[in-house]
Amino acid sequence: MNDVVQHIRLRDASDDELMQLSEHLHLSLSLEEMRRIKRYFRERGRDPTDIELQSIAQAWSEHCCYKSSRRILQKFILSTSSEASICVDEDAGVVEFDDEHAYVVAFESHNHPSAIEPYGGAATGIGGVVRDVVCMGAQPIALIDPLFFGPLEYPHENLPKGVKHPRYLFEGVIAGISDYGNRIGIPTCAGMVFFDEGFIGNCIVNVGCVGIMKKSDIIHSIAYPDEVLVLVGGPTGRDGIHGVTFASAKLGAEEEFRSAVQLGDPIRKEPLIHAILEAREFIGGMKDLGGGGLSCAVIEMCAAGKCSADIHLERVTLKEEGMLPWEIWISESQERFLICTARENVAELIEIFENWDIDASVIGETGKTNGNEKIRVFYNERLIYELELAFITNTPIYERKRKTRTIKEKEVEFHAPHSYEEIILSMLKMHNIASKEYVVRRYDFDVRASTVIKPIHGIIGCETHSDAVVLKPLENSFRGIALTADVNPSYTRLNPFWGAASAVDEACRNIVAVGARPHAFADCLNFGSPERDYVMGDFYECCRALGFMSSALGTPFVSGNVSFYNENEATGEPIPPTPSIIGIGICDDVRYCITVDAKMPSNPLYIIGNTKNELGGSAYFRLIGVEGGIVPRTSPRELRKRMDALLDVMREGFVVSCHDISEGGLAVAVCEMISGGDLGAEIDLGALGELRSDIKLFSETNSRWIVEVKRSKEDDFVHEMTRRGVFVRRIGELKRDKSLVIYDGENEVNISINALREAWRNAFGAQ
Repeated sequence: MNDVVQHIRLRDASDDELMQLSEHLHLSLSLEEMRRIKRYFRERGRDPTDIELQSIAQAWSEHCCYKSSRRILQKFILSTSSEASICVDEDAGVVEFDDEHAYVVAFESHNHPSAIEPYGGAATGIGGVVRDVVCMGAQPIALIDPLFFGPLEYPHENLPKGVKHPRYLFEGVIAGISDYGNRIGIPTCAGMVFFDEGFIGNCIVNVGCVGIMKKSDIIHSIAYPDEVLVLVGGPTGRDGIHGVTFASAKLGAEEEFRSAVQLGDPIRKEPLIHAILEAREFIGGMKDLGGGGLSCAVIEMCAAGKCSADIHLERVTLKEEGMLPWEIWISESQERFLICTARENVAELIEIFENWDIDASVIGETGKTNGNEKIRVFYNERLIYELELAFITNTPIYERKRKTRTIKEKEVEFHAPHSYEEIILSMLKMHNIASKEYVVRRYDFDVRASTVIKPIHGIIGCETHSDAVVLKPLENSFRGIALTADVNPSYTRLNPFWGAASAVDEACRNIVAVGARPHAFADCLNFGSPERDYVMGDFYECCRALGFMSSALGTPFVSGNVSFYNENEATGEPIPPTPSIIGIGICDDVRYCITVDAKMPSNPLYIIGNTKNELGGSAYFRLIGVEGGIVPRTSPRELRKRMDALLDVMREGFVVSCHDISEGGLAVAVCEMISGGDLGAEIDLGALGELRSDIKLFSETNSRWIVEVKRSKEDDFVHEMTRRGVFVRRIGELKRDKSLVIYDGENEVNISINALREAWRNAFGAQ
């Protein structure tokens, strides 16, 4: 036992020695947390073993217990709910889809691993969210990937020491996501890519998964008393050790934590999914082995079921010889699930996994509830770990100091451009606006043959960005799911509250643009160190905004994740506040969905929603080098009124194409619509009032859409929108001549579609 398990001298350790232990053992625990552990073992008259100390560090990590964020989340986000929410307090949210079925959504970050090893870090991020969905009993049907990097053209000589170039990270992350998703046969069909210097020291890789299931098949992450625990999936190795404590600390320039990056195995994952779905009737409870590995899975399942457990680590199938018990216990090796099942089901359960050539091992059993539940771990019949559940699950919760920024926004002076043509073409080349076809085509977004509206859509060879993708998840139903991912860190950097609110507004706009109704949200909240008061101030304001929008719209957050410590010691700066949002919408019939590409010459174009001088954080200001300005506001009441009216006229057949107005403003929205339909357009900005032409073209005011209206239904459309009190103005019409012509008083713009398309489509071509 002394060869494989160490007793850590803790009871008489000084404060300095406690912190040295935390650092040396990669525990990422504070002095007060180490003191709590010391008191616990003093009361028991013994020192901890290394496996016990490592296990506590996993359970108490920021990543696992949300110790800095839980109170704020409970105040603003976890309190949102709806009658459709079936389960929102496990690894994935389960929400009603129809009378018989539910959809399942998980959304996670894999930031630090991707910064160290972009291919493996991103791939195993996908593997993790797929497991989250599968462990609820669902079939995965879609993957989503909001990604954030430094500028691709960033000079190598300006990189901080030890920081990888954004282009290398970008290429590696895209390859990791595409290879994993394509190999398991799940479409990666929604997402976003954003570039900003604030992400040079710490890229952000957020990944989501949506699944579908019968409500009757839901599996909870729970262990029941007097049952058997079975570990299924891949073997356990040294990859992924200290993954959650690594994610709960600042990312240093050195790569000492490379072993914390897990190694994915998508070829094993695909049959593993099939085996689990086939074995559902024999599964009492199940949890995937993600953060904290076997340690956290056993503890969390037993805590949910209020039962003890005895675990025998020598029964765990290993990748390599010589692994120490603590390594086996906390390893985050991929493609593994822990299943709780009745004793009489064990033989049939294991047979199913063996038929799929998947390892399944009985590693322990649960005990009866007695009010003093313990987890005991044995290795070769020796007791090496004994902790009360009440202690290990009584995780630290902090009320961190926070400093809310005083934000005084005002309109700024800037000159009108000398050449609107030059500005529009330059804007279309910006990496945050330009076509992401270079990325999208790496993903198989059509696998499973259920992607009705693709991430790029339009006439073949002329495709443009869709606002949201639409999936038809059930063979015998035309009911659909719409998916989008949104946030603009340029807004949140200037104004965390209105920037986060704008992310929800944009998610709603994108969903409605395809003819679906917003149904639920998921969030991945990416911030710097919670030990910085201004970071916690920004976090608080973003959460407050998300709660404000969710409550006012009646649309709940059903799943989410918090990722702190996203900053680099080499730069000393946190990332911009990045509360990325997944929007999930429901459309009653996918056959009546609306696409973004312009359809018919002579059809009129209308703008829904009034335009304001809101250019703070805009692509236009970024392009011309102007700082400050007013970040776009949003009124959920007005947004909801416009959404309801637009969905009604869509159902009436008045609207044939639609695009939300977001980054780049009206100018970019119109360019993308006509490019996808290979048509021209003539636009008259006079209908938008007295604002200057560049403000009308490039403002990013929220809650706005451009719609192409069926010419024969124009009067009906205007009457209905006016009756509902919604601002609409006719701004032009489509034409066969393939050019964009814009009038506004003395200003006139005339650009060929070919020039627009070349600027928009070739920004990533050099890669």
